[in-house]
Amino acid sequence: MAEVMAALTILAIVSLSVLVVINRCMVSAADSQLRMHAFEIARDNMEKLLAANAVKKTVEYGSSDKYPEIQWQTVVDTFYEPVTSKMWVQAICSAEYTDTEGQTQTVELTHWLTGLTKTQVNQIVEAQEKEKERLAEADQLLERAEEAADYIGVDVETIQQWVENGMVKTEDGHYIRIYLDLYQEYDGDPPAEAKNEVARTYAALKGGIDEPGGLPPEESSMQELQQQLRDLGPDAPLEELLVDVDKTEQ
Repeated sequence: MAEVMAALTILAIVSLSVLVVINRCMVSAADSQLRMHAFEIARDNMEKLLAANAVKKTVEYGSSDKYPEIQWQTVVDTFYEPVTSKMWVQAICSAEYTDTEGQTQTVELTHWLTGLTKTQVNQIVEAQEKEKERLAEADQLLERAEEAADYIGVDVETIQQWVENGMVKTEDGHYIRIYLDLYQEYDGDPPAEAKNEVARTYAALKGGIDEPGGLPPEESSMQELQQQLRDLGPDAPLEELLVDVDKTEQ
C-alpha cells in the first residue's frame, strides 16, 4: 500500500511539472507572436518613411488595422550629433503591446535618414525661434515640471511619468499646456486618435512650421535598411537600429 501511495505521489508531481512546462511554453509562444506582430508594424512604418520622396518633422500615433492590439508611433525629428558636429534627421518607429503578464513591451527601430546642410540648419533654427514665440504668445509654454504640476493639479512625479509615457515637450524641454490637458483628461494614457487631434492643434499653434519642402532620405541608406528590415526575424535583438549613412558634406 505504501508503495502504491508513493508511486501515485511521484506520478502527480511529474504530471504537475509537465503541465507547468506546457503552460510556460504556451505563454512564451503567445509573447513571441505579439513581439513578431509589433516588429512587423514598426518595420512597415519605417519602410514607408524610407520609400517617401521627402520627409518632415512629425509625430504620428495609431492602432494597427491588421493587429488591433498593437499601438504604433512614428517620430521624425532633428538632432545634433556631436562626433561629426552635424545635425541629422532621425526617424523612430515604435510599436507597443501588452504581454501575457500585463506588462507593456515596446519594439523600436531608429534610423538616421539624412544629414542637413548649413542652410537647412539655419532655416530650422529660425523656424524654431518663430515657433517658440508663437507658443509663448499663445501662453502654451511652462518651463519647469513644478509649474506643469501646479497647472494641472498633480505632483511632479505624475508629470515625469506622463513624459515617460510619451507626452510631447518642446525641443528645449518646455511643457505644453494642451498636452498637459490631454494627459490629464485621459489619466495619463490618451488614445492615438486624441493624440493626433492635439498634434494637429499644436501644429496650428506653431504656425504650421516644417522644414522647407521636406528632406529626402539618403537613397543608398534607404535601400540598405529596407533589406536589413526584411532580413531581421522576430527573434533577432531589437536594440535601436542605427545604420551608417553617407557623411559626405552636402
